[in-house]
Amino acid sequence: GQFVESGGGLVQPGGSLKLTCVASGISMMIEAMGWYRQVPGLEHEPVAIISALDTIKYGDFVKGRFTISRNDDQKMIYLQMNNLTTEDTAVYYCNRGWRQAEDPWGQGTLVAVPS
Repeated sequence: GQFVESGGGLVQPGGSLKLTCVASGISMMIEAMGWYRQVPGLEHEPVAIISALDTIKYGDFVKGRFTISRNDDQKMIYLQMNNLTTEDTAVYYCNRGWRQAEDPWGQGTLVAVPS
């Protein structure tokens, strides 16, 4: 699959952003889809994963602040992020898979929360 992420930007601590991913080349309705993030020098970290049956898992750091959702008809995956902190600064990516990312990474979208 291929993924195009958007919606990132510069946001003050405590602010909100909604990320959008458009998927292509896959039958999304049968796939788990997820959001990951990466800071320089570290591995991609799972943020939120949603199964084809809408079972969801979040990273421990989310603590109720983020909500993942999907629209299979439009092949889109969303991540609503609230109460952002400086520690959320990263490039955010979407990908396919429940246990691990299955496809090459897209270009991602940068979320920057200044101190």
